[in-house]
Amino acid sequence: MGFLVAGTCGLVGCFVILRRMALVGDAISHSILPGITLAFLITNSRDTLPMMLGAVVAGVVTVALIEAIRYTSRIKPDAAIGIVFSSLFAIGVILISVFADEVDLDAECVLYGELGFIPLQDIAYFGEIVIGPEPVVRMAIITLIAIVLLFAFFKEMIVTSFDSGLAASLGINPTRYQYGLTLFLSIVIVSSFESVGVVLVIAMIIFPGATALMLTDRLPIALVLSTVISGAYSLIGFHLATWLNASIAGGMTVIAGIVFGIVWAFAPQRGLIATFVRNRQIIQGSALNFSREEK
Repeated sequence: MGFLVAGTCGLVGCFVILRRMALVGDAISHSILPGITLAFLITNSRDTLPMMLGAVVAGVVTVALIEAIRYTSRIKPDAAIGIVFSSLFAIGVILISVFADEVDLDAECVLYGELGFIPLQDIAYFGEIVIGPEPVVRMAIITLIAIVLLFAFFKEMIVTSFDSGLAASLGINPTRYQYGLTLFLSIVIVSSFESVGVVLVIAMIIFPGATALMLTDRLPIALVLSTVISGAYSLIGFHLATWLNASIAGGMTVIAGIVFGIVWAFAPQRGLIATFVRNRQIIQGSALNFSREEK
């Protein structure tokens, strides 16, 4: 389950980072709380479909509010994101508090989750064949959909991510793909929050893609690297959490931070050491040219 969440978030996260939407992903992950709470209150059901619909609506509202604040005021994007996600998350917490007897949701569950309880979840069947725990099956389907959509709209996603003006001139609507990415991001988050929590989802949206993009300039390679890196997070994080008797989601997030720190320092092109050496060579070359000119 951890690998499915990390891998899917990593694939989506590469495009989120390229579009400079990392903070928007954070905002959506917090802002879905009122959406899923209202969905439960309206339908009195914890079925996947109403929860996803509530999360998707909340995600779209979040992005729409952020864009509205940006374009109708002098408030900068980071401040707009902070205003929207903190307000919507607070509304969700208040709804849970007020309707605590009716809402079978726990704010700590939403934030932290617990991967260790997944084997205790309801089992999914295909006819009489046992497939596995429902959260794992659901996330596997979301992962498969992510891969299919990636192959189907790869060209459009690349063009709209790097140059929205060029995309518009080619007849590709950048706004449509922006909201499409937002919709899918909301679905991924709500599919994951009960088992892994929002904290891990936020980390996996950012860390695998950011780490991969530090290592390569080619997006296809970055997508593959983000998947491999996500697998490493899952495996090492699980063993770390088992050894420390701690949260699996916390272990994966810690490993993600450590791996990014190592790559940040030692990446061959963009790492701190490589950048320092390159800048030093430039300074030495400039100084040498200057001394020759004086002579």
